[in-house]
Amino acid sequence: MNDDALWQRIHDSFQQQTLMHTIGASLTRVEAGKVDISLPFRDDLCQQHGFIHAGIITTIVDSAAGYAAYTLMPPDSEVLTVEFKVNFMAPAVGDLFIARTAVKKAGRTLTVCTGDVFAQRDGQEKLIVTMQATMICVRQSAKGEGRGATD
Repeated sequence: MNDDALWQRIHDSFQQQTLMHTIGASLTRVEAGKVDISLPFRDDLCQQHGFIHAGIITTIVDSAAGYAAYTLMPPDSEVLTVEFKVNFMAPAVGDLFIARTAVKKAGRTLTVCTGDVFAQRDGQEKLIVTMQATMICVRQSAKGEGRGATD
């Protein structure tokens, strides 16, 4: 898949993620095995101390890692998160937050990714989060089963 087709595939999927739109996140890099998502600071995304909420930061790094894995998956597939571990090393203080992710090992079914989130402020970057995640490749027939589905 060429770079333009890869970007389009990831972009089209990203556009369907209403949460990414709601929080104001955007794709800033798409390469085979690597995806970055950026998020500008907003007061309405903060917790009680004025830092961007941990759940929001986790959301962007999880999505970026999923898309990094998705760049290496077959066209007839989708990606879902199996598990992740996130370490917060500093509060989310900054003007812009960038989740930079990469595939460490791509398998037929499971893909292991890592990601870091950096806070930008006054032209400086600070590492605030590191994550390891496992993603699973699923066939498109599973798409949409989570929408309003009940057991």
